[in-house]
Amino acid sequence: MLDIARRSIVAGLAGASMPDPSTEGMQGALASQRGSFVTLTINGELRGCMGVIESPRSLAQNTADCALSAAFRDPRFAPLSAAEAEQVNVEVSVLSEMEPIVVRDREDLLQQLQPGVDGLLMEDGRYRSIFLPQVWEKLGSAQQFLEHLLSKAGLPGDYWSDTIRFSRFHVTPFSEE
Repeated sequence: MLDIARRSIVAGLAGASMPDPSTEGMQGALASQRGSFVTLTINGELRGCMGVIESPRSLAQNTADCALSAAFRDPRFAPLSAAEAEQVNVEVSVLSEMEPIVVRDREDLLQQLQPGVDGLLMEDGRYRSIFLPQVWEKLGSAQQFLEHLLSKAGLPGDYWSDTIRFSRFHVTPFSEE
């Protein structure tokens, strides 16, 4: 997966299209239909992150597409330059199945979260956001994790409603570091 992500970025820098990894005889997990995220960092600082939660395409194809998106389409950053590509660390996170969390209220949710282990998907009407488990490293407490997740969706950090839904997931990360 790291090779697929890196080749996708190199192809994007050259203005070429990445060959479809599914035509390379992918088998096993790479051929499975799994969500994945590609996170790019330079000196430990985020440089791009894009992913898909669920997809009818193969993990290999998702990884290639997410790498291109993280490098060249993350709206928080300018497209990756060739000089940055030499410094960038690539991490691919393969998502587990989403597990809905039944909660009574905000405190119940905070008590159920496993810091450093759980990724979290929040959905409420048109609002939706997701944090990978790796985000716990920057936001140590469950309270901060939830506040930033809500803020990422464009909601106030103290937002709560009767229609809000959460799902937890875990990741299997692969990194060049």
